[in-house]
Amino acid sequence: MNKIFTLIICTYMRPKPLVKLLESVEKQSLYPNEILIIDGSTNNETKVILDEKPFRNLKYYKVDDANRGLTKQRNYGVNLVQETSEIICFLDDDTVLNADYFMELLNTYTMYPKALAVGGYISNEIEWQITDGKKNKKKFYYDGWVRNEPSRFKIRRFFGLLPDMPPGFLPTFSHGRSIGFFPPSGKIYEVEQIMGGVASYKKEVFEHLSFSKYFQGYGLYEDADFSLRLAKKGSLYINTKAQLAHYHEDSGRPNQYKYGKMVVRNGWYVWRVKYPNPNFKAIFKWHATSFLLTLIRFTNTINTNKKQEAFTESLGRVVGWLSLFFNKPSIER
Repeated sequence: MNKIFTLIICTYMRPKPLVKLLESVEKQSLYPNEILIIDGSTNNETKVILDEKPFRNLKYYKVDDANRGLTKQRNYGVNLVQETSEIICFLDDDTVLNADYFMELLNTYTMYPKALAVGGYISNEIEWQITDGKKNKKKFYYDGWVRNEPSRFKIRRFFGLLPDMPPGFLPTFSHGRSIGFFPPSGKIYEVEQIMGGVASYKKEVFEHLSFSKYFQGYGLYEDADFSLRLAKKGSLYINTKAQLAHYHEDSGRPNQYKYGKMVVRNGWYVWRVKYPNPNFKAIFKWHATSFLLTLIRFTNTINTNKKQEAFTESLGRVVGWLSLFFNKPSIER
């Protein structure tokens, strides 16, 4: 028997990408019992385009300034979910789903009844191949598959700063490997982090947890914070059969300076959620890795065609890092 589920899409100034997503939802083999659009836009373009093209089971909500921002909009949406829903799904407004996305996602809860959350799998960002058995330090290997190792990890290897945990788990000094380091194997992997924009949760989860108000506006790493807190209570999984594409629309994103500050400060915050009292070695490695990644980003002012973006983000990272020495974020427990 299929579970009753609600889809929540928090959107901001992206009417056309949102419609593309909803058109892919229309083609699903398993359709949501309820779709809640939580719109934080400062204009009415999203409402206008949805009025012109109605979608089944869709309810639209425009939030005011007090409820604008990713985590605030998610909490707002959770409070509107119908009583009968068993699963709450979240999707970023710039994604497009494969036809069986929801079916595969919800099947995971049947296979793993104790699962508290299940994440989907972004399939259009990384090129994977089945390994031929050979080993190459320029490649990353996992579960019989291989992909290119990003340059930042090659440099981290040289300095002894590679993650000490597998993908989907936060290393002792943070700066881990994301879900993108799982191959499209069709398998289900247990993790402690899932991506908020391709996530689902049992509704009961929100009786005790909510998305943190610390992550204002764009909310970088809010999904890691929520996942790590939830993982202390039960099991989380990634289903690589529940596939979708993510197109990273530029509209609605913060400027690069603010983004750079978020990378460092929000990254520190998430690290301390998991490890409130790290040892000296972990503290040293966190700062060393942050410094190294900032240097790498600075080099993009030379070797990429987006020199201004690279410089302003790097500057934001530096300011964010320095601010930690006199103004650390307060951790919500």
